[in-house]
Amino acid sequence: MLRLGEKVVIVADAFEQNLPVGEYGYIIAYDRNPDNAFDYVLRVPLVNRNFFVPSGDVDLEEVLLKQEAERVEREALIDYALATHNEKLFHHLMNGELQAVEEEEETANEVMSQADFIKQVNLRAWI
Repeated sequence: MLRLGEKVVIVADAFEQNLPVGEYGYIIAYDRNPDNAFDYVLRVPLVNRNFFVPSGDVDLEEVLLKQEAERVEREALIDYALATHNEKLFHHLMNGELQAVEEEEETANEVMSQADFIKQVNLRAWI
């Protein structure tokens, strides 16, 4: 539950009440009626109006900034992996497969018997 006076950003308009999505607002009251779908009363200074909003339509500014920073960081790492032809990093960023690739390399470095080697080749050929 958000505190009174907290600065929030409108991220959705679930009830299609023409909320200014992407704009800032301040929580000025809680709606404690259990029969009501709205959780907060929000003051949006840009349009000089108050709106009743559910909790899913608003989010803290810090949370949105953190998500955006993580997205930009991930995109930069993907660009770096592509520019340096770093296949391991790229697979890790795209699929989270870094551990699987390392495990395959460890098993490949171990000495296998001839029967195990043929079994592995047949399994990969079958797939």
